[in-house]
Amino acid sequence: MQIYIDGKFYPKEEAKISVFDHGLLYGDGVFEGIRAYNGRVFRLQEHLDRLFDSAKTIDLAVPLSKEELSRAIIETLRKNNLKEAYIRPIVTRGVGDLGLCPTKCPKPTVIIIAVEWGAMYGDLYEKGLRGVTVSVRRNPCCSLPPNVKSLNYLNNILAKIEANCKGGDEAIMFDMQGHISEGSGDNIYIIKNGVILTPPTLNNLRGITRMVVLELAEQLGIPVRETNLGYFDLYTADEVFVTGTAAEVAPIVLIDGRSIGSGRPGPITRQLMAAFKTATEREGTPVY
Repeated sequence: MQIYIDGKFYPKEEAKISVFDHGLLYGDGVFEGIRAYNGRVFRLQEHLDRLFDSAKTIDLAVPLSKEELSRAIIETLRKNNLKEAYIRPIVTRGVGDLGLCPTKCPKPTVIIIAVEWGAMYGDLYEKGLRGVTVSVRRNPCCSLPPNVKSLNYLNNILAKIEANCKGGDEAIMFDMQGHISEGSGDNIYIIKNGVILTPPTLNNLRGITRMVVLELAEQLGIPVRETNLGYFDLYTADEVFVTGTAAEVAPIVLIDGRSIGSGRPGPITRQLMAAFKTATEREGTPVY
């Protein structure tokens, strides 16, 4: 495996950054999760746009242009001879001292990791996931905006720890006002009476897969409404599913011990899963 760091490639065992990098010391940096399907990078431009938006929000100057970073991602895939891959571009604040001040970091660090990737949840796409609501609240947008895909993922990790302890496959997080926010690593949707309901993106990440699924729903004639949602909406839903670059489109059939709908992945969720699979087979930036 060859890993890109600041314009050079290193074998996995030799790919290292300084212990004084503020990405390590303070989670000061941003990243993206991107997928390649059959030798094409899916929605690359949208992912790069979000990466640069995240960086701008935390006043981090990405040392490459979007075009240069795009070429570096393609080159990383080629170096590793990958066609089906998960790609992780990372931009950290760079090397500084043990103080917090970002101005002590003169040069950001750029890292690109690409690994072979399959179905994240294995056979659970057919069986359905177990979701659990957790006590950990999503970071409020006035503190650390969930729309910034930052290296500081402790909020999500704490939710995942709680889900693991409760025997769930995925956590369902709420915001400080008691509204549903998102999963520990994906956006969430409720289907009721044929309508897809999903939280507004002020309290959760503006997912690229979320954007694609909402586009597909419109094409399929499935109505979508953004609205605040709570526990009652979860427990009484006909279907629930989550989306993310790694997770793709995944059904949830059990929440806090309550069966959702029939207790099996529902028809609208399955329709969207199939449509998303078709989209990933047809679209993308060619690698080779």
